[in-house]
Amino acid sequence: MAGSRITVRVGERQLTLSNLEKVLYPRHGFTKGEVLDYYTRIAPVLLPHIRDRAMTFVRFPDGVAGGSFFEKDVSRHAPDWVRTARLTVGGRRKDPELVAYPLINDLPELVWAANLAALELHVHQWTVGPGDERGTPDRLVFDLDPGPGASVVDCSRVAERLHDVLVEDGLTPVAKTSGSKGMQLYAGVVTTDGGEPSRYAKALAERLAAETPDLVVARMTKNLRPGKVFIDWSQNNPFKTTVAPYSLRGRDEPTVSTPVTWDEVRACRHVTHLRFTAGEVLERVEDFGDLFADLERTRVPIPAFG
Repeated sequence: MAGSRITVRVGERQLTLSNLEKVLYPRHGFTKGEVLDYYTRIAPVLLPHIRDRAMTFVRFPDGVAGGSFFEKDVSRHAPDWVRTARLTVGGRRKDPELVAYPLINDLPELVWAANLAALELHVHQWTVGPGDERGTPDRLVFDLDPGPGASVVDCSRVAERLHDVLVEDGLTPVAKTSGSKGMQLYAGVVTTDGGEPSRYAKALAERLAAETPDLVVARMTKNLRPGKVFIDWSQNNPFKTTVAPYSLRGRDEPTVSTPVTWDEVRACRHVTHLRFTAGEVLERVEDFGDLFADLERTRVPIPAFG
């Protein structure tokens, strides 16, 4: 029945869920209830990777065909038991403002977010400490974005090269699909300088672009990108976010930003080889466990470069 509401108990919290029968992915008939089911079941492997990270939602209240909007300040409607971090944001073109970012640390908070039709969960590469103190980055990220005429297959070839260089530098890279057209590589790092990850990632992106200019570009300029993979090193900017591992994406089908093995990356020869939906990801976790877990266990200082 349209507009239906139910009250459920999740852990120690009572939540009112609405419109569970509403179809959010029309092409596949995937409902809001199925979104909630997915996030509930994936929570054991998702939550450790988003804990204490200021989050931005991408909400699709009318489904993926009905438009979306970003939401980072939830102060107007978050329950008092949802922890928020009040952080100052702003840039060159606007005055600084205080924003109440949600911190999704447990299952009730995750279910609350999913009930908002927050299909996509985007997080920073640093955690929030006591007193809403912004920490220094503990993740290095390379966002591989295929230009027109390129695909995740090309991203896989670039990822292989990045993997080898990062391993040579003493890092332990892990890979995941973006859930859309590209993929991301991460490595756990230790640094006291918030700008160091960006400088290292930029230098490495420019090196690969110089070595293989027919495949890699390190600049965002659109006319340079057809048929190539843009290594977006700027995602390491402390003010930027990247889609979280195991997050759904707001695409035609309920695809997921999915951790993958390096064997899968090396074997990728078609776009379907690295495209996974919610149900497939739940099965993968049963079979492989959390393929992203190494990120939390292998943090090392960022190597010197020049």
